[in-house]
Amino acid sequence: MSSNFNDVYYRRVDLPAGELHVFAHEDLFHAMGAKVLEMANNNMQIPNIRYMSYTPDAHVGVGTCIGTTAVWGMDNGFVSPSIVGSDIGCGMRVHLTNLHERDLQDVKLRRKLVKAIEKRIPVENHARGYFSDVRLEDVLRKGLHGLPGKYVPDAYTPRKATSLTHVECSRFRFDEGELDRIPEPAWHRSHRQLGTLGNGNHFIEIQALSINEDNRATAEKWGLKDGQIAVMIHSGSRSWGGAVNQYCGSQVAKTMRKLGLGTADPKLAYAPLDSEAGRTYAHLMYSALNFAVANRHLMAFAVRDAFRETFGSQAELSTLYDLMHNYAVEENHKEEALLVHRKGTTRALPAGHSGNPEPYRATGHPALIPGSMGTASYLMVGAAEGVRNYYSICHGAGRIRSRNATKQLVTVDEFASSMRIGQEDEIVLNHRALEALIDESPQAYKDVDRIIDSVVRARLADVVAKCRPLAAVKGV
Repeated sequence: MSSNFNDVYYRRVDLPAGELHVFAHEDLFHAMGAKVLEMANNNMQIPNIRYMSYTPDAHVGVGTCIGTTAVWGMDNGFVSPSIVGSDIGCGMRVHLTNLHERDLQDVKLRRKLVKAIEKRIPVENHARGYFSDVRLEDVLRKGLHGLPGKYVPDAYTPRKATSLTHVECSRFRFDEGELDRIPEPAWHRSHRQLGTLGNGNHFIEIQALSINEDNRATAEKWGLKDGQIAVMIHSGSRSWGGAVNQYCGSQVAKTMRKLGLGTADPKLAYAPLDSEAGRTYAHLMYSALNFAVANRHLMAFAVRDAFRETFGSQAELSTLYDLMHNYAVEENHKEEALLVHRKGTTRALPAGHSGNPEPYRATGHPALIPGSMGTASYLMVGAAEGVRNYYSICHGAGRIRSRNATKQLVTVDEFASSMRIGQEDEIVLNHRALEALIDESPQAYKDVDRIIDSVVRARLADVVAKCRPLAAVKGV
C-alpha cells in the first residue's frame, strides 16, 4: 500500500483494489489505523465501483467504515446494505426557536424543559410512542405527506411553511408492493416506535447558536441569530429499518452465493442493482427513509409542545433542515445518473446547486453536524469544491474507542466534569445516573473541532454557526 500525499488535508491511498480518497488532517488519517484501510480494500472489490472516500470522522463499522462515500453507475451498479448502514435513514433535524440563551440561563428551567420533553418522547428503547393515530402504512408510502394534518401545523400556510419544504426529501417514491414482504410483527413494532428516540448515539439536544462572522450573511438568510436557541434531533428508522435489513440481508446473501460474489469480509453485503434482491432492498430502503424523516418530524412536534408547556404558547419551533447520513440515492453528477452511498457522511450542496430545495437554492442548504455529548455541534454549508467528493462531508465527531473500552477507561467523575455537572453552565441530562450513558461520553469520540477544521481546510464545506449544548435527552 502506498499513499500519494497531495496536501495536509487530502490524500489518495493506493490500495490493491483501487484508489481510496481520504479527506482528513494527516494526524487524523494516521490515527484511523490499518483496519479502516483493510475494510476499504474489501469494499472496493465490489464490481464496477467508481469512487470511494473517507471523511475525517471515519472509523470501523460492520462491513464498511462509518464515514464512507461510495459510488456506482446506475446502469451496471451495485447496492450495498453494508454501505448504507444498519440504521437506514439515520440523520439530523434542527429546529429554530424564538428564544434566546438568556431565557434558559436558569439550570432549574433547563431541567423542567428536559422533563417536559421526556414526558412526550419515550427514552426507553422498547417504550411505545404517543402517535398511535398515525397510520404506519401512510408514513412508509408517503413520508411526511402521510402524516395527519394536525402534526404538520404549517402545511397549509405556505408563507410560513417549513415542515415540508426545509427537508432533504419529504417523500421517497418506490414500488409500494414491496412492503408486503415485511412480516406483520415488524409492522406492529414499528408503529409503536413512531416518534421515539432509540438508544446509542441518538439524542435530542437544546443548543445556543454562535454565528461565524465569515458567513454571517448566509446565517441571516437562514434566520440564525447569535444566542438563539435551537433544537437538534438525531435518530433514524428504528425497528422498521431493522426489519428491512433482516429480510433483505438473507435475500442479498442468497444472491451473492448464486453469483459467486464475496470478499474477505463475510459481513460485507451487496447485490447488483438489476437483481431481484438489489431492487427489493432499494425499494424497501426508501420506505425506511420515509419512516426516518417522519419519525424525526414527530419528535420535533412533541418537543414543540414541551417548549410551550415550559415557556408558554408564544414559544415557536420552525424547521431549519432535516437530512440523512445513512442511505443510497440516485444523483446526477456531470449529467450522469449515479447511485451514491453515504454511510455516516452528510450531503452538503453549495449555493446555486440544483439539488438544493427551493428555499436554499441561493445559499446552499444547512449541513447539520453533531458533536459528541458535551461538545459543540455545527451548522455548515457546502463549498463548490466539494464536487470532488460528491458533496459529502463528515456526519459527526466519530468514535475513537468502543463502548466497552469507554466504560473501562472513563470514570464517572471524568464524565461529570465534561458535562459541567453541578455548575451554573451544567449541560442538563435526562439521566441522573451517569453510568447509564458513560459509553456516549465525550471521551468516546474524536475532537469534533478538529474534524470540522479538516472539512473546512479540505475545502468541502464552511461553518455558518457553532452550537453550544445546554441540555440533552438521551435514550437507553
